[in-house]
Amino acid sequence: MTTGAPTPTYPARPRRSRMRTFLPLGLAAWLVLEIWLLTVVAGAASGFAVFLLLVAGFVLGSVVIKRAGRRAFQNLNEALQRGGAPSSSGSSGNGLMMLGGLLLMIPGLISDAVGLLLLIPPVQKAIGRYAERTFDRKLREAVPGTLGDAFQQARMQRPDGKVVQGEVIVREEPGDDTPQGPRPPLTR
Repeated sequence: MTTGAPTPTYPARPRRSRMRTFLPLGLAAWLVLEIWLLTVVAGAASGFAVFLLLVAGFVLGSVVIKRAGRRAFQNLNEALQRGGAPSSSGSSGNGLMMLGGLLLMIPGLISDAVGLLLLIPPVQKAIGRYAERTFDRKLREAVPGTLGDAFQQARMQRPDGKVVQGEVIVREEPGDDTPQGPRPPLTR
């Protein structure tokens, strides 16, 4: 039975981003390449040598992650004692060291090679600068109302007119016998 109302037309599906399209394909190719490389190395050397390489990578990765985490916690603790924010010079290096340690812990020779590259300080600095430039560019391109716009607003250092700071003044009604003193200003 129809009511005479037009059937709703649904908007066209938004286009799928390239990242969502190629990321699963890239992960599958990476896994196949890792397995193939492990079998080639196991055939050339021995399975036990590959096992020792994987265990050594796991142990080295856990040591790197523990060291980078300890250093990041120490930087945060020192910054809190100073009463300021943590310095950004050491934080990006700690994050990339943790990522390198995680890649070392993942079984595979390619991930181990990339993890070892991330432990080299010049590579860390170059990747950190590139990531910061890319992040800043994405924030500048953010459309109002998106998540990137929220990050942009959170990074502003001074009020830009969107928040008005002030204090509330309550006027006494005639006949109200309770004395009202000055009230403290509102704070966040």
